[in-house]
Amino acid sequence: MEENKKYCKHCGELIDKECVVCPKCGKQVEELKRNSENIVINNNNSASTCATATAVVASPNGKLKDKWVAFLLCAFLGFFGAHKFYEGKIGMGILYLCTGGLFGIGWIIDIILLLLKPNPYYV
Repeated sequence: MEENKKYCKHCGELIDKECVVCPKCGKQVEELKRNSENIVINNNNSASTCATATAVVASPNGKLKDKWVAFLLCAFLGFFGAHKFYEGKIGMGILYLCTGGLFGIGWIIDIILLLLKPNPYYV
């Protein structure tokens, strides 16, 4: 068990050998490894956790939507909320349908926001 532990250079706390940041004092105890793609730092100040360099692939939440399909729907049918229905936002689609694209203001704002989104984007 002692072979998997080391002492923090700053506070002297016994920590895991793989720790890069001390979970007690929060200071960096050794250099980050350069061979991994992503670095995950866990700031949960429990003695059993430590920040190690590991590769983690984050999966985005939501449904994938095409920017240009949403833009064309917004440009031609935005007053009726077609782009909101395409994104799966049924409540907003009904609101746009009843108010004429939030009286045209919401329609113009949505055109600008859709142009600024990446393609594809997640809803």
